[in-house]
Order: sequence, then C-alpha cells, then structure tokens
Amino acid sequence: MVIDSHAHVIFPPERQIQLMAEAEVDCTILFTSTIHPETATSLESFEAELNKLYDILNGVTNPLNERIRAIKELTTVIERNPEKYIGFGSIPFGLSYKENLEWIDKYIVANSFRGIGELTPGSGKIAEIEPLFRASQEFGNLPLWVHTFMPLNYEDIKELLLLAKMHSTVPLILGHLGGVNWLNTLKAVKEFPNVYLDMSATFTTMAPSFAITEYPERTFFSSDAPYCSPLTARTIIEQLVKDRHVMEQVLGGNISRLLKI
Repeated sequence: MVIDSHAHVIFPPERQIQLMAEAEVDCTILFTSTIHPETATSLESFEAELNKLYDILNGVTNPLNERIRAIKELTTVIERNPEKYIGFGSIPFGLSYKENLEWIDKYIVANSFRGIGELTPGSGKIAEIEPLFRASQEFGNLPLWVHTFMPLNYEDIKELLLLAKMHSTVPLILGHLGGVNWLNTLKAVKEFPNVYLDMSATFTTMAPSFAITEYPERTFFSSDAPYCSPLTARTIIEQLVKDRHVMEQVLGGNISRLLKI
C-alpha cells in the first residue's frame, strides 16, 4: 500500500482525490489547513494566504476558532472517503497538561484521528510542548508531528529531541527533516528510535537520500500537498531508492507499522 504520510485538506476535495490517483496513492494521512493557498488565483492572493501561514509558524497568531473550523472541515472530508484518508488533528499550542487532555479527548479521539499535528512551535518555545507529550501517553502514545523547518533552528530541534528522550514511548515525527538543519538532524536522531523522519518540503534532495540510507525503517514518503504534488514527491523517492524492499517501506510500510494500518 502506498501511503502519503502528510498532506493537507485541498479544495475542492475532488482535486485531492485526483492528485492521489495520478500518483497511485492508496491512502493519505490528512492534516487540517487553516489556509488554502491552492485556491489562490493571483500572486497577490497567494501571498496573502502565505502571510497567514507565516503568522502561525512564527507564533503571531494561534487562532482557536479557525483551528476548530479546520478540524470540522477535515472530519467532513474524511467521512466522505473514509477508505482514502486517516486523520491527524491539530491542537492549540501552549496548553497545560489538563487542557491538552481535554482537547485530545474532544477533538482528536472523538474524531478517530490517529495522531496530533501539524505542531508549529516558534523558536525558543519547544518547552511548551512537554505537557503534550505527557497527554499523548495518556491516550496510548499518539504520534506527534512537529514542523521543524523555519522558524526553528538546530537548538530548537535538539531541545525537541530531548523531550523525545524523556518520553520515549511517544512517537515523534520530525516534519521536513529539519529544513536547512537536515544534516545535523540526521546525525542527532540516531540514538532516538521513537523519532521518525518526514521527507516533505526538504531543503535538498540530498536530505531524503541520506535519510533513507541511514534510517530506511524510520523515513516516510509525504507530499505536504498542496505545497507539492503527491506524484512529484513520489517520483523523487523512486529516483533516489533502488532497493525495492526499502522503497516499499518508505512509500507506505513504515507509516503503516507505526499507525497499525
């Protein structure tokens, strides 16, 4: 089974199904999106959507109402094609342990989502995720998917890995392979078997190449659609990997084992 392990809700929903079919993707791990850059019709409207995203990534905004709306949007899309999707639900950043438990119960577990993300901590804010690790344990160790590209730096990533070490039963997925810090990230995760590597939006194709070589059982094919098409992302993997068994694991086997699909 080919599984795109990270994509966001795309409008119209039929377009997402079409993109999956073009890439021969059987299932997509679908995340919420509070913005929809794929609907932009001009450079100006696209920039306006991205500016909203940058405000979220930089911790300028943490829109609760928009987050809840996006979760309902995700739930509706999955309900229409339950055989095509598995959901990861978002959560407001910086909640207390008790607040995390309440949110997970109401918005993650109640919607049958299988993980939590995309988490977008600002630089210097990693410590605020620690209560979420503890809350995840209470719900059977739900995987946490963290955006590790800009604005995070390598010091932030190292702090995140320390949390993974403290909570070694919780799967941590490093989104985008650490961005420009991919090389140091690949060296650092060796001692953390509960840390997995998402290969979407990587800084260079050399990053997934070395990631797969070093960690063939901990790397995930993903598109981060709509920011990349599933077909393009899959083609990159197929160009990099020559071993058929390894390719099968990266294209779906690894994430399937983690989520027990």
